[in-house]
Order: sequence, then C-alpha cells, then structure tokens
Amino acid sequence: MKWNTLLLLVALMGTCISCSHSNQKEKNDQMEERSYYENPVLGGDYPDPSVVRAGDDFYMTHSSFDYYPGLLVWHSTDLVHWKRISHALTEYVGSVWAPDLIKHGDLYYIYFPAGGTNWVVTAENPEGTWSDPVDLKLPGFIDPGHVVDEDGNRYLYLSKGYIVKLTDDGLATDGDPVHNYDGWEFPKSWSTECFCLESPKSTVRNGYYYLTVAEGGTAGPATSHMVVSARSKSPYGPFENSPYNPIVHTESRNERWWSQGHGTLVDDVDGNWWIMYHGYEKHFHTLGRQTLMLPIDWTEDDWFRVPEGIHSSDSIAVPAGKESVNEIGLSDDFSGDELGLQWQFFKFYEPNRVTVKEGELILRAEGNSFDESSPLLVNSSDRKYEVQVEYTIDDGVTAGLCLFYNEKGNMRIAVNSEEFTVYNQKARKIREQNELGDHGYLRILNDGNEVSFYFSADGKDWRRVERTIEASGFNHNVFGEFLSLRAGVYAFGEGLVRFDNFVYQKL
Repeated sequence: MKWNTLLLLVALMGTCISCSHSNQKEKNDQMEERSYYENPVLGGDYPDPSVVRAGDDFYMTHSSFDYYPGLLVWHSTDLVHWKRISHALTEYVGSVWAPDLIKHGDLYYIYFPAGGTNWVVTAENPEGTWSDPVDLKLPGFIDPGHVVDEDGNRYLYLSKGYIVKLTDDGLATDGDPVHNYDGWEFPKSWSTECFCLESPKSTVRNGYYYLTVAEGGTAGPATSHMVVSARSKSPYGPFENSPYNPIVHTESRNERWWSQGHGTLVDDVDGNWWIMYHGYEKHFHTLGRQTLMLPIDWTEDDWFRVPEGIHSSDSIAVPAGKESVNEIGLSDDFSGDELGLQWQFFKFYEPNRVTVKEGELILRAEGNSFDESSPLLVNSSDRKYEVQVEYTIDDGVTAGLCLFYNEKGNMRIAVNSEEFTVYNQKARKIREQNELGDHGYLRILNDGNEVSFYFSADGKDWRRVERTIEASGFNHNVFGEFLSLRAGVYAFGEGLVRFDNFVYQKL
C-alpha cells in the first residue's frame, strides 16, 4: 500500500508539474503575443499619420481627404492599439491633406491644407470640442509642420522647402514664407513618381532642428515614396542631409509594403523613438495607404535611422507604455443616439440626412440617382472581408450596399420595390426581381479583391446575384484622388431607408 501510494503521489506531482508548465507556457505565449506587433498598426486607409505624445498618452490624426466629418483623432497608450475619440473637422473646407497634430502650452492644434489654403483647429482636449477652422491665408503650399525655436517663436515648415513664421497664438502667419531647404537628391536611376518635396515634420533634439520630409511621390511605382532627414542649428537652416537617407524606402517590388514614406517621429515613455508612416500593401492598393511603424535609433553623432536588420514586414517589439484597448471595429448595431465615429460621408457632408434612433440608422434618400447621393462609408481594412446589413425601404427609395472609391470607381448592390441590381462603374451588370418586398438583408463579400453580392429574406439563407467583380484596379494609380475602396450604405429617391445591424467581418 505504501508503494502504491508513493507511485500515486509521484504521478500526481508529475501531473501538477505538467499543468504548471502548461499554464506557464500559456502565460508566456500570452506575454509573447503582447510583446510584439506586426504592421500595419492601423489597417486601412489612414495616410500621412501625425502623432504626438502628451505624458503617457498618444494622439494621432491623418489625411481625411473628402471624407467628412474629417480629421479623425485617435488615442493610444502604446502606439499599437488605437481608439477613435473625435472628429476635429465638421465643416466642409475641401479635401484635407497631410495634417500636423501638436500640443503647445495647454492647447492641441491641428494644422492642415484644404481647399487651396492652410487651416488650423484647436482644442483643450483631443476628445473635443474642436474649434471652427481658422484660415491661415497661406495658399500654394501643403503639409504644414509646426516647429518652436529656443526662444519660443513658432513656425510652420511647408512643402517645397519653405518656412513661415506664426504669431504667438499660432492662429495666423507673421510674414511671408521663405525658402530654407532644397531636399535630398536621390539617384536619378531610382524608379519614382516625382521629386515632390513635401510633408516636412519637426523634431527638436540636442540643439538640432530635424526636418523629416517625404520625397519621390506618394503612389506610382513600388519604389516611389521615401522618408528623408536633415538637420540644422536653426529652423531657417542651412540644413545638412542625413548620411542615412533614405530613412525609410521600398527598395524592391518584391517587398510586402510599397511606396513607404511620409514619416513622423515620436518617443515613448521610456525614451525609445519610433517613426509612424504609411505604405501600400502589395496587390492591395484598394486598401489605401496603411499606417506603419518602425523603431528608430539615434547614433552617437545625433543622426537617426531604422536599426539595421529590421524591416516593416517583421514582428517587432512593442513600444513602452500601458497596454491599450483596441477599438477599431467597423460594425454598428446603431444602439447609440448618434452616428459612430467610424462613419463618414463622401464630399457632401449632410448630417441632417441621418437619424440614429431605437437601434436603427434612418437615412433620408437624396437625389434621383446614385451619383447624386453621398454614400455613408467605413474604412475597409482587410484583404478579405464581408459586410451585411438589414434594411427596410419606403416606396420610391433605392438603397443598398456599396464598395466605393469615388464617383467613377465603385460597385454596389441596389434594392427597390421592383428589383435587386448589381452595378460596376455605373454599368448595370445583372438584375433580379424583388420578391422580398420592403424588408430584407444585403451582403457583399470581398475575397481578396474578388467581389460578389447577395440578398436574403432572413439573414441566414443567402441568394447570390450571379456576378463577380475583380476589384484590384480601384486605387489611386487608376482613379486618382489618393482614396481607398470603402464599404458603406446609400439611398436615393424619395423617402427613407432604415438600416439595422451593419456587420463588417474580417475573413
């Protein structure tokens, strides 16, 4: 009996040790999962990122172009996981290009170009409320970057290598722009879109004023874009180009990330440095320019560079900071009393068309055709995904789901009282009789740029409309405008459509 008991105890101890090792391995795996990230940091079209640290918190915004409300602001505590917190622009002033989000004193500022000039909005808290946009009356330049000198004077770096002084409050210019930087001459043998000296962003460190700029053009060939660095002892220059240029660059079309460029530096709470920038994913230009991040090292002679052997397609140790909650989902059950921050109109910002009430999005139809009705869109972020929605339509309304690049480049499934119809670039591809009446479900499946369309009476049994559209060409190199292929809903005609349970699901 004693020998049997001893054997039993040994077996139990082995089991406990095995369990302990298993539990420890699970914990280690979880820690390992939290300790590394992979690009993109933000999947989908979030180009020209500008990020600022305020204590333990990071805030970011990016180009919003003709999607309104504009200038979506994000919050994070680790630079990897992000949450939408506000829109800084609710007044249409034109297509919003590369902004600069900074904190000066007790205020946050976003400087941005739109409508042929440059603007600024301010807030005491990035969550809002943001001020009305102030016109800086600064035409002919894009991509402003804020800088403060050692005496507290404020300036904006501008595209084409210019700088302009600001008033103390940062809400007006104080003088005319002057040229201060010629850029870095990359080899003429490189395959680029243009020289395009733009997106100057500022970092002040150890007595140097660093310019971080983009060159090479935003789209075009895979190797077009790049991040370039220069430094000076004065905001006005003269600037010395970095021996490590280009800091970030796609060297070959064999890489996963193409046209990498437009960088902003930020430090974490432990003093480590990072560069946030953007790039297209190979074969998936439809997703636009996605937000990427790489670590930065400072050399003994005060230059910065990406550490040797680290690439944008690697698994990379995460920055220092508290773990954040990742809230970038695109689905919406409309349980709130206002439109979620993931939604934006295209070009025609018409919030009065929308009511969110009792778990429904009520959208008033606008115009007599799809072209006359601004769709309501979310920023599709995956290679493979599906979207679906429940609808109830009034007589006289045509509504539906779409994948939308711009007025020329789009595809959609439409429903009215008579038929279901699939369109591609304004051309009707196929139609089927509507036997469901005024209520049903619509679904679009994007399977790696092969898009198919469905409808259903109950959201369970789906009927496929017999057409598939190849979507890889719906991108800037074909249609221009620096946009992306986004999913959304629309309605035109006379009356209302009630949408419920919009579901975006990564596949």
